[in-house]
Amino acid sequence: MSPASSVEISAVMPAFNEEGNLEQSVGRMAAALADQARAFEVIVVDDGSRDGTATLLARLKAIHPSLRVVRHPVNRGYGAALRSGFAAARYHWIFLMDADNQFDPADVAVLLAAATDADIVAGYRQRRRDPLPRRLNAWAFFTLVTILFGRLARDVNCAFKLIRRDLLVRMELHSEGALINTEVFVLARQLQARVVEVPVQHYPRTSGRQTGANLRVVFRAFSELLAFKAEMRKVEKAA
Repeated sequence: MSPASSVEISAVMPAFNEEGNLEQSVGRMAAALADQARAFEVIVVDDGSRDGTATLLARLKAIHPSLRVVRHPVNRGYGAALRSGFAAARYHWIFLMDADNQFDPADVAVLLAAATDADIVAGYRQRRRDPLPRRLNAWAFFTLVTILFGRLARDVNCAFKLIRRDLLVRMELHSEGALINTEVFVLARQLQARVVEVPVQHYPRTSGRQTGANLRVVFRAFSELLAFKAEMRKVEKAA
């Protein structure tokens, strides 16, 4: 085990129609955490998948004793999946990573190395390996995020983060969709949390379909963003 092996980690992996990715991503996650943590659990939140994700996860539970499955009967959205995963987590650190194999969970060692004086260790993609439409949508969205909230992080939506559980339990998270990461950083700033940013590798998706460029998902994200800003204005006026 590594010098970081005294830590206890709950890995939260949201998944929607990730049948083609989960066997590898869960296996790699379990192996990475076995090397880095004294105790760990892998929580996959099946967000109403319509492919063979549920059947596959049932089989994987017999292979990986650390695997816990949270299932939404219907697709509720990325933010709702993360909130369910956070609520189920039991250990001191919560490690967020998507189930699509675009990150290497072994890089959690990079996050842990920076965790001593941090409440959030946020990865940022050195080179984002997503299709152009998704990158353009992300640029537009986070330009607006910066206008509304100022700088929050170099790569707000990077799905590779280590967050103290005791920080998350102090946050009232409401986002159902992609706004969840912005919400976390805004509330972290209000709570004066210590945020450290580190570079991580990002890889192209080789199986399954991305939803980040879906017009319904994009519209929902922008709608949630504007509603969240309005809510924050109310909070600021009441303070």
